Amino acid sequence: MNILIKPIITEKATANSELRNCYTFEVNTKANKIEIKKAVEAAYGVSVEKVRTMNVRPDRRTRFTKTGIQHGKTNAVKKALVQLAEGEVIDLYSNM
Repeated sequence: MNILIKPIITEKATANSELRNCYTFEVNTKANKIEIKKAVEAAYGVSVEKVRTMNVRPDRRTRFTKTGIQHGKTNAVKKALVQLAEGEVIDLYSNM
């Protein structure tokens, strides 16, 4: 099971990483905090202090077209905020 899907790089997440040393990742919806901690430590070689998770609900949309009403939704995702130990840094831009 692949735990870490991708890092989330937004303006809010970048500010959070610079000020609080807390990085945001999109993770598998079935992963728990202990698995997320082990996956981040193995992938980036850092020590994790705290993991906070949140389930993001899907967005539902309705469109009115010539052929009728179209209903749809996006996929539900799980986000993890990973706080690292003091002095630890993850370089997310090294693989580009």
